Parts: sequence; structure tokens; C-alpha cells
Amino acid sequence: MNEKSLYKLSCGLYIISSSYEDKTSGCVANTLQQVTSSPVQLSITLNKENYTEQLIEKSGKFNAVVISQNIDMDVIRRFGFQSGKDIDKYEGIAHREDRQQIPYVSEHTCAYYTCKVVSHLDVGSHVIFVGEVVDMEVLSEEEVMTYAYYHQVKNGTTPKKASSYQEQTEKHGWRCSICGYLYEGEVLPQDYICPICGAPAAVFEKI
Repeated sequence: MNEKSLYKLSCGLYIISSSYEDKTSGCVANTLQQVTSSPVQLSITLNKENYTEQLIEKSGKFNAVVISQNIDMDVIRRFGFQSGKDIDKYEGIAHREDRQQIPYVSEHTCAYYTCKVVSHLDVGSHVIFVGEVVDMEVLSEEEVMTYAYYHQVKNGTTPKKASSYQEQTEKHGWRCSICGYLYEGEVLPQDYICPICGAPAAVFEKI
């Protein structure tokens, strides 16, 4: 069974954000989809250990933006491989606030959707949230970033907490224990920095 066939599923990449009291966070996900048209409802699936998921649980609201192909990989690194418990995800990032006072990335994004949670489903390691769209807008006409484009052109990796994460076992070299990036080679330079999450050589594991 070839799990890489899952990369062929047609889906985009999105930044999902939420806020509760004075706390705000966001994360990258590829699981956003429309589920109904009247009213318009979207679903999102997030890992229970994800800080953004915990804020959605408490606040009952979230927003989502569609990422464009032109987005800086540093933004994906910030939202995809660092925790909102440790850093302010939006510090130094161009952003606006939606009608629910949740920030969203405003540069190199194609559209945004503001949602109030109407139902959720526990599916083990993850939770599926269904949100009714209370506002949405086109932000740009840039080409959207698909999941396939992220892997094939941007050489992106997938966080371990993502629902689409796949354990890489067929290659040899060094693997970043934070984001899963693979460095192929017998010797990893001591001053090497992961190009995806910015982690130092010390966190790489020999595979």
C-alpha cells in the first residue's frame, strides 16, 4: 500500500486561527472543506494537542485563509512548526482582524472565511469542527497553494501532528525531530539549520 497516493488528493493549504480571552494562535492545515451551501458551512480537522484546536474548543470560533503560492516559507514555518504557546504567531506578520476579532494573515493569501462552530466530532487523535460562515471575502487573485505544490515545488514537509503526516522510512540520512525534514547524507554539519522549521543540528536524528 503506497501512502504517497494521499498526496494526490486535491486540497489546498490554509492557515486556521482562533482566539480566546487574551490568547491567539494559528496553524497550517490541509483539511478545510465546504460541507454545505445553505447555510454555508466549512469543516476543519485539527489534532487535539494543537494549541489552535484548544482555543477553538474554548471560544467556539475560528477563521481560515487560503494560502497563495507566493507566501514566504517563513510564514509556513511560523504557523506550521511552532506552537502558539511559545510565541506570538502574528508578531511581525502582516495581518488584519475579522468581525470576531480573530487575526488573519493578509499578505499572499487568496480568501478568508470567518466561522462560528455549530458542531464538532471527536475522531480519536483529532477533532472535526463544523463552522457556519458568518463572513468571507476574496483577498487576491494569486494562484492558490495546493498540497501537491507545497510538496513538489516548495519541498515542504508535514508536521507530525497533522492528519496527513506520513512516517518516512525509505530514505537514509538525518531527520529533523521537529518537522520531519530529511537531510540526505552520512554526516550532518554541526552548524546545519533546518530549512523548514529553523531547528539546529542537535535535534536531528540519524535514520
